[in-house]
Amino acid sequence: MNPFPWQGRIDAEDSGITTRWHQHVQPFADTSRGGVVLLGFASDEGVRRNGGRPGAAQGPAALRAALANLPVLGEPMVFDGGDVVCEDGELDVAQASLAARVAQALEQGNLPLVLGGGHEVAWGSFQGLVQARPDLQRVLVVNLDAHFDLREAHQGNSGTPFLQIQQWCTARGRPFNYRVFGISRFANTQALFDRAQALGVRHWLDEALQSPEGLRAAQAELARDLAACDAVYLTLCLDVLPAPLAPGVSAPAPLGVPLAHVEALVDQVMACGRVALADIAELNPALDRDGLTARVAARLAARIARAARP
Repeated sequence: MNPFPWQGRIDAEDSGITTRWHQHVQPFADTSRGGVVLLGFASDEGVRRNGGRPGAAQGPAALRAALANLPVLGEPMVFDGGDVVCEDGELDVAQASLAARVAQALEQGNLPLVLGGGHEVAWGSFQGLVQARPDLQRVLVVNLDAHFDLREAHQGNSGTPFLQIQQWCTARGRPFNYRVFGISRFANTQALFDRAQALGVRHWLDEALQSPEGLRAAQAELARDLAACDAVYLTLCLDVLPAPLAPGVSAPAPLGVPLAHVEALVDQVMACGRVALADIAELNPALDRDGLTARVAARLAARIARAARP
């Protein structure tokens, strides 16, 4: 695939520093170190298999376009590693390719920031982390999402990635530390709640995260988990946000978690200094309105980049 054409506004007549992302991002190379690496996962095969609304394969391009005009305000170096494309429905192949690219970015001392794509991205992202860091024993997976994504299915899809991670951990005698913020009682079956309980998954409902008091209670528990882990994988599904802010997803949320509270959780995770990997999933430009979901996703991606400590 051709490299994304980073271009945008240039404030030629203004004084001072006016750098924007399109002027800051550099191509990822074997010598790229100490920055954030953008990796696109242009796939909605997992969404299709899961009975959702396809279109997220165009998510990485839409997210980059929304990032292009953002001002650079303290970001480290940002490198663009291009896209992994899911061809001919070969999702396992695409996830393996993503894993290899994530591993390379990590081995070169960067923070991979993966732009989805459906949430099947998570299985590829996680595989890349453990390939690059086989020494890690206590990986904390923090997911901001309306769904558990712990489904059982004969083929991997956008609803199975965290069960696939659990199975990988169990097969190797490693703990499965999975925390989910924003779960909807109207978007998950009883089977999923029961499976989450059986697997020791801690979750916080979207209803509980509406108030400042509920957010503080969740953050207090999250702080203990962050202190006890070796590394963090932060994954954010845009359907955790209210539908008016994120209409461009496969399953818009009638309630969702307020953006300010999502950002507070992201900030807390990033501030722990042990985030090894992050991704943003489910951006579907075909369902977006006025590019709003892409703009929100870009705000979150830039927030992660500004807090990055590769």
